[in-house]
Amino acid sequence: MTNRARLALICAMFVGVATAIVPLHVAAQKTDRAKSLGTKLMCMCGCGQILTQCNHINCPSSGPMLKELDAHVATGEADDLIVQDFVQKYGEKVLSAPPSTGFNAIAWYIPGVAFAIGLGIVVTLIRLWRQRDVARLATVSSAPPVAPTAASELRDVQLERARQQADRETEE
Repeated sequence: MTNRARLALICAMFVGVATAIVPLHVAAQKTDRAKSLGTKLMCMCGCGQILTQCNHINCPSSGPMLKELDAHVATGEADDLIVQDFVQKYGEKVLSAPPSTGFNAIAWYIPGVAFAIGLGIVVTLIRLWRQRDVARLATVSSAPPVAPTAASELRDVQLERARQQADRETEE
């Protein structure tokens, strides 16, 4: 065997051993049910990602949590019981969405209420502006005509002269 062949064989054996020792991905989420439950839970490593989408290499939390989730699914437990078990173990922060009961219900209602209040304010302002414009136009149209002043008469005379000159130049 040549040195190149030995080196290639050693590299191939090293890569084979390394892939056997260090798993490239966690063999979890074998069923659709486990995947759907994984989207309801957060990874607890602090990344702020959903459990099934945590992309940290060798994450200390997602691997064991996914294995635990698969074990619960394999035993045939109900989805609510599995989620409750994770809540008991990690607290409510493990949930990817806040529960819609009790004080947490505010998190679900505030965006809609804020939108409705904002829409009401905008509609009210538009109505007030339009009423103000209508009232202003009504007072302007009902005002007595303004008597012509010397300056306005001079302007009118100059305008008339300019029109006559323009007519004469265009006739030629």
